[in-house]
Amino acid sequence: MNTTLALLASYLLGAVPFGLVLARVVKGIDLRTVGSGNIGATNAMRALGKPLGSAAFLLDFAKGAVPVVLFAPWMGPSPVALFGPDAPPLLSAVLCGAAAVLGHCFPVYLGFRGGKGVATACGAIVALDWPVFVIAGLVWLAFAFTLRYVSLASLAMGVAFPIVAYARRPDAPAFVAGCAALSALIIVRHRGNVARLLDGTEPRIGAKRAALADTETTNVH
Repeated sequence: MNTTLALLASYLLGAVPFGLVLARVVKGIDLRTVGSGNIGATNAMRALGKPLGSAAFLLDFAKGAVPVVLFAPWMGPSPVALFGPDAPPLLSAVLCGAAAVLGHCFPVYLGFRGGKGVATACGAIVALDWPVFVIAGLVWLAFAFTLRYVSLASLAMGVAFPIVAYARRPDAPAFVAGCAALSALIIVRHRGNVARLLDGTEPRIGAKRAALADTETTNVH
């Protein structure tokens, strides 16, 4: 019963569309009707400005970390611990983080049409093993600043997650498998971006606002 509650709470928190809520409360607009129509931080920044867009990103990030830290312990202690003898088992923490990401990508509140899961996945991975996020984040920065495609940078970071996780924690198959599953989900959620990258129509960072409004569906969620 505790396991079910922990996973359900993780999913329901992950499903909260913070960007959409901020847009409605602060500006009185439906984020799905402006810009790219995406509910994530990139479109929130375009529609609401950087401060509120950054707030949306941080909230999406937090809803990946909170389940790992607060909900996974509901499943009980285990000798296979993350940060000490009283920490939750690694598998429980991975499952709660994954449930939050699934909530963001497929939110029950919005007919299961959500974001791309990157920011929420980053939050979960920070709570699980922050150096993995830092190293994979450097991969994101390298791709973003050299090739100037947010989507490609996000894909590269997603691929880096399980590789770095295995390099750091080869003795933790649950963590590595969880990172691999998140990586696969990120790739699937970016399939439209991949198609545009292949045909040369994906907008770069710094592209004109009008072009982004017509073609971009990329963000770090």
